[in-house]
Amino acid sequence: MTIKPRRSVLYMPGSNARALEKVKTLSADGVILDLEDSVAPEAKETARRQVTDAAKAGGFGAREVFIRINGVDTPWHADDLAAAAHAAPDAILVPKISNPETLELIGRRLLDMGTDHKTRVWAMIETPLAIFNILSIAAEAEDSESRLSGFVMGTNDLAKDTRARLVPGRAPMLSWLSTCVAAARTYGIAILDGVYNDIGNADGFEMECRQGVELGFDGKTLIHPNQIASCNAVFSPTPEEVAMARRMIAAFDLPENKGKGVVSIDGRMVERLHADMARRTVAIAEAIAART
Repeated sequence: MTIKPRRSVLYMPGSNARALEKVKTLSADGVILDLEDSVAPEAKETARRQVTDAAKAGGFGAREVFIRINGVDTPWHADDLAAAAHAAPDAILVPKISNPETLELIGRRLLDMGTDHKTRVWAMIETPLAIFNILSIAAEAEDSESRLSGFVMGTNDLAKDTRARLVPGRAPMLSWLSTCVAAARTYGIAILDGVYNDIGNADGFEMECRQGVELGFDGKTLIHPNQIASCNAVFSPTPEEVAMARRMIAAFDLPENKGKGVVSIDGRMVERLHADMARRTVAIAEAIAART
């Protein structure tokens, strides 16, 4: 089982050349080189050049490299998409995806430009309409031309558009977050939780990371390097979880248990589906260890 850790994915403003270099030394699993929200209109062209130059130059090691472009309804979108396609990052992150047709359009453009097939498409889910359309958006992953490989939750924009409050525990958003996780899992794509804004509140951030794990997210998007270590720790399986997972796998691998759907471990009945989950736990732990 090959799994790519995506515990922590850090936004870096494309207009800040020093930040684009610094991110190569940080322990985030992925980086989003941003051309959208963090870049002022007058700096868009400079940011585009700096980001594509950085992506082409490489040096990011095992970190997954995303380029977030501007949305399809902006004057910068076409040039951003062309430049990002030419730079061939691991993924192009497209904001404000509210319907599957937009993904189909982007997929056709990437095909027309002869974009390297390794470059995938990820969709920002950040509008009320996207929540209502989430299953049909996720279904685009079945069309290889769309290149859809993941979702990133845009919780700040969701709050703005719905007027939901950003409160501890995120009660107003829980149904939306869970629905998006379920859609992603239905079609086998990854999904990252939204950002946490209060960078001075370490306890609140850790609590929201733990909630993200409980909801089923693969990891969390971050806005500050100080959030990386805590995020990585929370989204990593604990040694105890890995040890138990190995015991489950070993139990079902015993010759006498090969045909069984349920076995007993320390007086606890464990189903074969738990062993399948255990294999993923071990795979992600091994992938994390390989990075460090």
